[in-house]
Amino acid sequence: MERLAALEAEVKADAAAKQARKEAALAKVREQRAKEQAAKDELRQRQAALVTRKPAAKKPVIDIGDDDDAGGKDEIGGALELARKAHGVKAELTKAPKQGDKSWVKSGVASMVLGPIGWLYAGSLREAVPASVAWLAFAAIAAKLPWILLMPVLLVAMPLSGIAGLLYAVQYNRHGGRQRLFGDKAEKKQLAAKSK
Repeated sequence: MERLAALEAEVKADAAAKQARKEAALAKVREQRAKEQAAKDELRQRQAALVTRKPAAKKPVIDIGDDDDAGGKDEIGGALELARKAHGVKAELTKAPKQGDKSWVKSGVASMVLGPIGWLYAGSLREAVPASVAWLAFAAIAAKLPWILLMPVLLVAMPLSGIAGLLYAVQYNRHGGRQRLFGDKAEKKQLAAKSK
């Protein structure tokens, strides 16, 4: 009976020790989860503070002519700048035409159908004439090639030419004369300084 009582006491002590270890482990897990939840809550509060802090709103710059140097800008800044320029183009395209303005629709369609030859409508002659000559030379060479080989090139080149024609017309209407789209930025600045 004494051995049975001792064995029973030993089993109870062992069960009590296991229960104590289990409760200690549960307490440790609860404490760890509480720390993790506190860290998550703190992170959410910091993120909410960052989101609610809005930078001072800048007035959008409407300029499609000069390309800004994007060397130090991040990707989001570049995307915002592109959106501002697109907004400027939209504003430019929706305003009522004045006497002597070039039609951006005609310029875009002519440039898409005829390639750089359509640039002659509103584009800078210093850019449109050499591009047209090069386009005609390309057409003479391409006439000997199968159309299946030319289609990928034309599917890219023609829409780009149409966009360039549209931009030429917008620049023409904005400045009242033919303007260059391509070329040296420093040269443009020098010409602008001389005209002032």
